[in-house]
Amino acid sequence: MMDVRNQLARAFNPRAVAVVGDKRAIGYMWLESLRTFQGPVYSVQIDPAEIEGIKALGFPNYLRLQDIPGPVDYVMASVPRQVAPRIVADCAEKGVAAVAFFTSGFAETGEEEGIRLQQEMGDIARRSGLLVVGPNCVGLYNARIGLRNSPEQTVGEGGKVAFISQSGTHCINFTLLAPQEGVPCAKAASIGNAEVLDVSDYLDYFLHDPEVEVIAMYVEGVRDGRRFFSLLREATRRKPVVVWKGGMTEAGARAAFSHTASLATAPEIWRAAMRQAGAIEVDSLEEALDVCKALLLMLPTTGRRMGLVAMTGGQSVVITDAFQREGLEVPLLSPRSYEKLSSFFTVIGGSYRNPLDAGWTVAMGLSMPQVERLLSVLADDENIDVLVFEVGTNFLVRRLRENPQLAEVVAHSLASFRERCPKPLAAVVHPSHVPELGSLARQKILERGIPVFPDFRRAAKAIARAIGYWRFLGGLDG
Repeated sequence: MMDVRNQLARAFNPRAVAVVGDKRAIGYMWLESLRTFQGPVYSVQIDPAEIEGIKALGFPNYLRLQDIPGPVDYVMASVPRQVAPRIVADCAEKGVAAVAFFTSGFAETGEEEGIRLQQEMGDIARRSGLLVVGPNCVGLYNARIGLRNSPEQTVGEGGKVAFISQSGTHCINFTLLAPQEGVPCAKAASIGNAEVLDVSDYLDYFLHDPEVEVIAMYVEGVRDGRRFFSLLREATRRKPVVVWKGGMTEAGARAAFSHTASLATAPEIWRAAMRQAGAIEVDSLEEALDVCKALLLMLPTTGRRMGLVAMTGGQSVVITDAFQREGLEVPLLSPRSYEKLSSFFTVIGGSYRNPLDAGWTVAMGLSMPQVERLLSVLADDENIDVLVFEVGTNFLVRRLRENPQLAEVVAHSLASFRERCPKPLAAVVHPSHVPELGSLARQKILERGIPVFPDFRRAAKAIARAIGYWRFLGGLDG
């Protein structure tokens, strides 16, 4: 029986990689992506017009995979679909662990020839114990060793998220945006039509991968539902699993089939299974990243009571609505907290119920000692479980123009407070009418490991889903 988990470990951590069929027309995309790979990278190409360009890039080229000296653990193939079965056979003969096919035109077309070729590839692979990633995908990504499927992807240590995707675009977008959100991706798999390896195989691998703390996925359908949900139940008790399901409408299901030949599951059945398994459902790439951020950068809590700090009275109303719509509470503070606040919260027009209206701190030049004092009151209050602080960048534009270092001061102060705060802390930094200044404030806070959300709604949704997962682990209802 094929040892899929160990073979995937070889594929994600290959000793050497070969690219079959890279071309000038696509800018030698695969070879260029693999410049960061820490081991040998070989090309296999028989077209003399392409070989010259490949050699000019500095990659050794061979006419046959079998001619490459030494082992090759992972192959990326970009060849005409009629050639794909031959490449699978060559990989099997070479002793490759896995081959990924960028090539499309298989079962997703619904055409007899495409279905036949995909089946032939799968049959050869299964007989020989070879893993096929895809076809119709962009393959595997491991940031730590520089194994990439896009020249834009970051490399290096530190990622804690794994992403499984039946869309190559979503896979690349997730890996590109995750570092900007403070949650760099450790590994990712674009799985396409999933002829040999299904979602479950990657879920099982990441479940046992010690580098991975959160598993996220974009899935259009699964082949073996019983195995998938069994693994999902096992995984969620050890790591959070964030699931973005495509094809949840009738038209979306048709699109999913033409994309990856995935069969639809009734939305109500899917959602019930997700709830039972303890998976965290999301509806977009942005929401998936937001939830990963809340899970990784906030202290875990099962409490739903929010302590909110907004910049104005109007924002106080809107932030309250956003969090309560997600089933979270915005309670009154304890009498002891109000006594503390009344000793220094004396500016006319300010409010210190909950949310706290901290606009007066901006009037004082964003007095961070006063901000920390406000947050400390919330942190000490027995009615509060989570703290959320709005950074009013539009109010701060003039001061940030005069002193860009103010963004660093805010970030440092929040980070210093977070180190001694026993409760989860998050920030909201709205886009500014001067984009570069808003981005500067956001970046500085995120660099300190504090989750930053672009609006109240997204913050509330992500935090609510993270709390829901922690409640699931604790055996709490809802």
